[in-house]
Amino acid sequence: MTKADIITEITATTGVSKKEVAVTVEAFMDVIRNSMVNGENIYLRGFGTFVIKKRAEKTARNISKNTTITIPAHNFPGFKPSKSFLQRMRGEEVTSED
Repeated sequence: MTKADIITEITATTGVSKKEVAVTVEAFMDVIRNSMVNGENIYLRGFGTFVIKKRAEKTARNISKNTTITIPAHNFPGFKPSKSFLQRMRGEEVTSED
């Protein structure tokens, strides 16, 4: 599913114009992106958490040049689905909304 598909689905469900939905979806993604860049996690109850994961510095090998390189420590975005989301994905009955 693409962003355009999401916008079309929301438009069909809510009756709000595509243009307004597109602006809202874009703003939602900007808020998530900017928050994570600023070091904040995002918690969406019943859906999941966008978290900042940390990778430690490590030594790797460039096999084509037969050299050792150091990959610096860095952060990257991750997503952890909520318990109810996982239950629905598995086809289980959702016991509670977390």
